[in-house]
Amino acid sequence: MTEQLGFIFDVNRCSGCMACVVACQDQNDLPGDGPAYRQVSKFEESGVAPIVAFLSLSCQHCGDAPCLMVCPTGAIFRHKAGNIIDVDRNLCVGCRSCALACPFGAVHFLSDGKMAKCHFCHERMEYGYEPACVRVCPTKALRLGPVEDISKEKAARASSSILKSIVHTEKSQIR
Repeated sequence: MTEQLGFIFDVNRCSGCMACVVACQDQNDLPGDGPAYRQVSKFEESGVAPIVAFLSLSCQHCGDAPCLMVCPTGAIFRHKAGNIIDVDRNLCVGCRSCALACPFGAVHFLSDGKMAKCHFCHERMEYGYEPACVRVCPTKALRLGPVEDISKEKAARASSSILKSIVHTEKSQIR
C-alpha cells in the first residue's frame, strides 16, 4: 500500500485569488458557471481590526472514505497510487448516496446527473506534475504531500503557535 496523499493548505497565505478554482475548471473541462471540484470560501470578522480569511477546500480523499463505502454500484474506488478516491462515471447511477455521506460537500453532480469530484489530477501526477490547483497557487498556500508529513507540519505549526501565545502572554504580564 502506498502512502496516503493530501492537500496542505495554509490559510495565512491564501489571498482568495480563485486561481485554484479556475485551474480546476480548466483542467477538468468544467463550465465556468458550474461547480469546480475546488471551492474557495471567504470568512470575515468585523471589529477594530477586521479579519478576512479564505479557505480553499476540495475532496479530502479520506482514509475511511464514507462516499466509497456507501456507493451501491462500486463506481467510487481507490487508486493504489496515492490512495486517491476517484469515480468511474460509467458505473455511477446518480443516486447521490455519496453526497449524503461526504462530510466535506466535495461531491458534485454534472449536467448528466452523474457524480464527479477532485481526483488530485492523477493524470498530471502520472507524469510527475502537481495537481493544477497546486501548480497555479501564486502564494503557495496550497500544496500536496503525504498525510504523515501534513500531520507533522500541523503539529509543528500548532506547537509554534502555542509557544508564540505563551511568550506573548508572558511579555504582557511583565509590563
